[in-house]
Formats: sequence, C-alpha cells, structure tokens
Amino acid sequence: MREGVRRLLGARARLRWIHLILGGALLMPYFLLAQVGVGMAAGGVNALSSFPLTLAAYAAALPLAAATAVYGLVRPLSVTAVRAMCAVRGEGLAEGPARSWAARGRTSAWWTLHLGVGALVSGMTLAVPPMAVALIALPFVRALRDFDLGLGWFSTRADPYLAPLLGIGLLTALALCAAGAGALLARLAPVLLGPTAADRLAAAEERAADLAVRNRLARELHDAVGHALSAVTLQAVAAQRVLERDPGFVREALAAIEDTARRTVGELDAVLGLLRDGDPARPDAAPAPTLAADLDGLLARTRAAGAPVTAHQDPGPPGDWARLPAIASREAYRIVQEGLSNALRHGAGPVDLRIRVQPGHDTGPRHLEITMTNAPASPEDREPRTTGGRGLRGCAERAALLGGSVEAGPHGDRWRLRAVLPLGGGDR
Repeated sequence: MREGVRRLLGARARLRWIHLILGGALLMPYFLLAQVGVGMAAGGVNALSSFPLTLAAYAAALPLAAATAVYGLVRPLSVTAVRAMCAVRGEGLAEGPARSWAARGRTSAWWTLHLGVGALVSGMTLAVPPMAVALIALPFVRALRDFDLGLGWFSTRADPYLAPLLGIGLLTALALCAAGAGALLARLAPVLLGPTAADRLAAAEERAADLAVRNRLARELHDAVGHALSAVTLQAVAAQRVLERDPGFVREALAAIEDTARRTVGELDAVLGLLRDGDPARPDAAPAPTLAADLDGLLARTRAAGAPVTAHQDPGPPGDWARLPAIASREAYRIVQEGLSNALRHGAGPVDLRIRVQPGHDTGPRHLEITMTNAPASPEDREPRTTGGRGLRGCAERAALLGGSVEAGPHGDRWRLRAVLPLGGGDR
C-alpha cells in the first residue's frame, strides 16, 4: 500500500506531474493560434465555445508544435527539463543541439508528445479536483445539490451516499493518469532524446581531445618538475657530503640548485598557463626548452648532481641543433632530460649520450637518433621507483607523436635508452 502511494504521489511522481503541466503550458501559444484558425474555418465562431471545435484546435496545435521543434535548441532545453524532473540518467540523453535531420525528427516527436500529453494532463488537473471536492462534500453541504452540472452521476445529481466514493475515484484516476503519463515520457526520453551515432562520435572525439591535453600536461609536469627535483635532491646530498672539506664544490652545487629551481619555476608557470581556459600565454612565460638552446645547461646541471656525462653530438656543436624542426628539438630535449633523470636515480657510473642526425634512405626519412647508456645501480643503491614508469611511457608518447619510437631496457651489462624521431615533418 505504502509503495503504491509513493509511486503515485512520491517526489519523483510529483516532479513528473509538474513536467507534464509545463508541457501543457508550452502548448498554449500553439493552441490559441490554432483555435483562431479553427474558429475562422467554422464560420467565425469562438472555437472555445464548442467542445468538438476545442478538440479540433487541440489537434491542429500539435503539428504547429512539431514544426517548431526542428530547431536545434529545442533538444537541449528538453534534455535539461527531463534530467531535472523525470529522473532519467544523464548518459542516456544527448548533449547539445540536434544537428542531423534524424535527430531533429526525434526531437520533434518528443516535443509533440510532451506538449500533447501534458495538455491533456493539465486539463484534467484543472477540472478534476474541484469536481472531486464537490462530490466528496456533497453529503455534508446541502446547497451543492441545487447546482446541476449536467454530467449525470459525475455531478451534484449523484447519490449523496455514493458521491464521496466517486470523488475519491476521480482523484485516484487523475493520479494514475499523471503517474502513467510521467512514466511513459521517462521511458521514451532516452529513445527520442538519446544521442545519435554522430553525437556519440562527437562526444568520443571531445573526450579523446581532452585526454590528449591531460596526457600532454602530465608529461610536461613529470619531465620538468620530476627531473628538477631529482637533480636538486642529488645536488643537495652531494653538497652535504663534502660540506666541510670542499667548499668550492658546495658553492657550485648551490648555484646549480638555484639555476635548476629558477628554470623549473619558469617551465611550471608555462605549463600551468595551459590549464587556464581562455587565458592567453603570458609574454614572460618561459619558452619550451630545446636541444639548441638548453642542452648544454641540462648536461651541466646533471654533472653538477654528481653524474659524469659524456656527450657525443653529430652534426657538431650544439648550435647546429637550431636547424632541427622546432617540435623535434623540443621533444628530443624532453627525452634526453628523462633519460638523464633516470640515470641519476637508478644508474651508476658515467653516462654515455649520443645524439646524431641520420640521413634518409630508401627505407625511411631523415631522423634524429638519441642513444643513452650507463650501468645500472646495485639494488641497495638504487632509488626506489615511485612513478610506475610514467617517464618512459611519456618518452614513448612523445616519440609516437612524431611517428618515432623509444626502446628502453638492458643492453649487455648496461642499461640503454634509444629514441628515433623522424625529421621529415619540417618546422612546426
């Protein structure tokens, strides 16, 4: 019994009832326009004075409502109302305006159904309660029996002993009709307002674009901040060990820490600027580091952290890297940075770094090859891994963006990182 009452008069049923009454209110402009046309067609009479003409005006209003629903903005308005008032799960409804004609046709069907059924429920809601109250009060208010509504048993001419039962029956029927109509619309909403194949494709593309931006930001933060923290930590540890006996080294380590922190703050500011939607890039934000401009500094900071690095560069001096495509130079710098960071944390002994441009041939375009090898540290000296290998995955993603590849793993008795970045795309 309680469950039945909840289904008829609970919060969800009441909201759906209000949603139907809203549909009836939205039909009123169409209905008033249609009743003028029906009245003129019937010889200039008032269509509201005749029940058949009123029904004809109602029937004529529905095609008018259907025609206006082909406009794209009707769907988001309907979806918002359905989510708020019909207890329909959001993933079952489409986002944004209807663009295809198939989606507009479904929206038009929904709009017509909502307004048409809502008008009937609204009319019943206005007419039934007063009649039901009159019937319930009939045995107790003798003056009501003097009014003849001309509706037979459903009027003040009903038997006074049966009238209250008829009144309660009318209210129950009204609640049943409203609950049934609300449940019907809630069931049909995902069918008529649900996403089309084009909507699903657009949503998937939007999610993919958002995920790509998130992955890019994660890579930048990991490479810039992670490397800087590793370098600063090792520089501080090395300075602490020789604090008393080698003040000169300590000064160099502190200068390297200051330089690393300053550069990282600039890079972090540039990355965080990407998170501010619509915020243009600051003119003083640090530019993305590249091989041409920043490789020497990266090697110097790594050496200051206590890791000897031997660099072999081809085509020659670092300035020659300025001829590389800008995007390849940026991604190559980050790959080298991540490789050196891993060498600092998990390696031992000198690091051998080789960067060279390989000429194109029949099997592929000209490409940049980065090879980095060093001996792995012993288990007791190796820094515990806490990032789950995200750095190497980030390197692989950077290379894949350019159509290249990254390999990392044991190579004989050493650990090797090898990256190949095609250079056929030009400057970007």
